[in-house]
Amino acid sequence: MAIITSTTMKNFFLAVFAAFLFTGCGLIGGGDRGHLIGVQNRPDAFYADPPGMVFIPMGSFTMGPSDQDIAYGQNATSRTVSLPAFYMDETEITNNQYRQFVHWVRDSLARSLLADFNDDFAFFEDDYGMPLDPPVLNWRPRIRWDGEDERDILSELYLPEQERFFRRREIDTRRLIYRYYTVDIQRAARERDIPRSELVREHETAIYPDTLAWIRDFTYSYNEPMTKMYFWHPTYDHYPVVGVSWVQATAFNVWRTQYLNSYLVSQDMPFAMDFELPSEAQWEYAARGGLAHSPYPWGGPYLRNAEGCFLANFKPLRGNYADDGGLYTVIVGHYPPNDYGLYDMAGNVSEWTRNAYDESFYIFAHDLSPDYQYEAREDDPPSLKRKVIRGGSWKDIGYYLQVSTRAYEYQDSTKSYIGFRSVQTYPGRDRDDGRRGASNVY
Repeated sequence: MAIITSTTMKNFFLAVFAAFLFTGCGLIGGGDRGHLIGVQNRPDAFYADPPGMVFIPMGSFTMGPSDQDIAYGQNATSRTVSLPAFYMDETEITNNQYRQFVHWVRDSLARSLLADFNDDFAFFEDDYGMPLDPPVLNWRPRIRWDGEDERDILSELYLPEQERFFRRREIDTRRLIYRYYTVDIQRAARERDIPRSELVREHETAIYPDTLAWIRDFTYSYNEPMTKMYFWHPTYDHYPVVGVSWVQATAFNVWRTQYLNSYLVSQDMPFAMDFELPSEAQWEYAARGGLAHSPYPWGGPYLRNAEGCFLANFKPLRGNYADDGGLYTVIVGHYPPNDYGLYDMAGNVSEWTRNAYDESFYIFAHDLSPDYQYEAREDDPPSLKRKVIRGGSWKDIGYYLQVSTRAYEYQDSTKSYIGFRSVQTYPGRDRDDGRRGASNVY
């Protein structure tokens, strides 16, 4: 017969109490009762549609020409590829949208200068009193551009006296440089043991559009009014931005991502997916609008509708630029959209993609979300600086408006006929995933 002593009884109660703590009904385990239920109280899985962007569902399509290679480019073959869902801007990025980026860079430089004289324009400590190095800019105070003290502090942002026209006090656009960092994920995947610090790359990009491209692109042609007014005048606010290089367009998307994430963090919400230039495959898939083997975004083989009106802004006939309703670029969304709701996927301005150009890309690329990226360095040969452009522009003939036509320009070049739009990968299979009552079954 076992004898229960006070010591034995004490040990028994301690064991029971410990077991209670580590079960689902205890203080530590919560309500899981010891079962695997995942981390609770995670943020809502709902992902709101970004304003001004169109949802493109996942799918497969035949990428490449569906007709004869009339230009004998021999740089594309037809093949089936598949893509995950993503968002795409319904129009090209406009002058006024890009100007928001320019003004943000301008204001950040101004606040950096003002912070040296006024602590209100920066945070020098975090919420726990630890010093911030470098300080974080405070965007709440208003900048008094014409204030007596501010004029002297901000003078270095303006053109010097000897470079001004009619003594106008104007921002020196050469000083508008955006500095940012990226992580070389491709290298990280190849070299597993490389220190993280070696994967971080610093970039400095002058972000103001090259307005002189209007003159440089066309010899013996009077385009000075476009150089002087196109990016500046309110009339052109909703026209596509041009004179932006591939490097600048990439910097814009980095800024756009961080600008949104800064707001989301302030609201205790998860980060958004990155904004990027579209891949070739994403661009062509979106341009087709769900219509297989059609040469143009509107589906038919013709450049006019049933009433005889042109369906895009390009160079019709033998140089009758005005016959389609526009001499240069036109306001975005002027022509009807394709079946995905995307405007100007043919004509108006050609569009940068994120992919490097290679004639054999369609042969060696994977059939699952094909992608070929290479950001060339300054000392690389010109052949490595080629980036794919798509869609044709206001100065191109109809062949370049076809959804399968490939062309390229160099990543640091700026043209009066090249713009861009952004994409954002959707985080999931479909917009209904994760919502109440949704199913993963078709």
